Amino acid sequence: MKITRIKSHVLRYELPSELGYSQQYYQHRSAHIVEVSTDEGLTGWGECFGPGNVALANKAIVEKVIQPIVLGRDPVQREVIWHQVYNLLRDHGQKGMPIQALSGVDIALWDLAGKIAGLPLNKLLGGPFQTQIPVYGYGMMLCREDLPSHLSRFKEEAAAIKEAGFLATKMKVGLGVKQDIQLAEAVRASVGDDYPFMVDANHCYTTSDALKVGRALDDLQAAWFEEPVAPEDQDGYTELRTKLNTPIAGGEAEFTRWGWRHLLEKRCIDIAQPEVCALGGISEFIKVMNLAHTHFVPVVNHVWGSAIAIATNLHLLSAMPPLPGGLFPNQPMLEFDTTHNTFRDELLLEPLDIQSQVKRQQGYATVPTGLGLGVEPDVDFLARFAVSE
Repeated sequence: MKITRIKSHVLRYELPSELGYSQQYYQHRSAHIVEVSTDEGLTGWGECFGPGNVALANKAIVEKVIQPIVLGRDPVQREVIWHQVYNLLRDHGQKGMPIQALSGVDIALWDLAGKIAGLPLNKLLGGPFQTQIPVYGYGMMLCREDLPSHLSRFKEEAAAIKEAGFLATKMKVGLGVKQDIQLAEAVRASVGDDYPFMVDANHCYTTSDALKVGRALDDLQAAWFEEPVAPEDQDGYTELRTKLNTPIAGGEAEFTRWGWRHLLEKRCIDIAQPEVCALGGISEFIKVMNLAHTHFVPVVNHVWGSAIAIATNLHLLSAMPPLPGGLFPNQPMLEFDTTHNTFRDELLLEPLDIQSQVKRQQGYATVPTGLGLGVEPDVDFLARFAVSE
């Protein structure tokens, strides 16, 4: 079997209302789906992290740079292909968009491998350890509104996420130290003392400001404080981890085992959040997960994107061994974006329908059982939402 084509599908639509986080507001939802075709009719599907114009740049890398390297190769040779591409791109970027582009191709190759082997991805990876995955819902995005409006909306969204059956919730911050503490207090008051809630800063603070917010989160017993400072500020991460009781989470903006090595060796984080669609794909995710577990750091995947990304992460979480183990180990949760996402809800021929699963199964989602990722996109849907260049 040989690879005959690699095609990028960059998708885009206008959101019903603007959303934001600490770095920007955005009006459009986008996704970058990768299709790897073979001469025997099998197709693999993957996804690249990166919205908007980043997706268009990654499309060029996938089709103009990576595709010529791997055409004619056996798709089962995932490690050979990964290292060949990485070695040729090393001089041009060991992080960032080249690795995001490689991630989507690698995921598609693993989907193909499962189809060739006649196995779902979690079994191909040696699992499953579990087939039901706990799910937390995040929402409470920033908008162009005043603080009282934010407070009211965050309370309502947090309560709605809890009512929908999600086992925990996550909120955004980024308005400023005092305002962000008020937002966190409002969410805690809304969900009650025993319901886990997490806070995601998207690296908007200096270390000193993050300490102020983090001490308030200690009092509120937040489940974790995510990306409090810039990913480059590893000393800041270490300082926060040693001075706060709230667990520090991060890593979504880190790439490959080599980037993760430093993050883990410096004891920067309590919870590792690798993004499989960005860090190098499934091949590299496995190495990063093992590296994190070697340092006894639990992994809770960062998940952002379409139904392809969600299906991929369900399999990875299913095949993840417990850390440290025992009769009642903590299961890593699936991150689920509760905001409007047509590419999550309508992309597949058979939708995952995570929201209904969570409601029906008391906060859990079932791993797809089909071969490979176990999901197939609707090609008419891909054409309908394709970005015209």
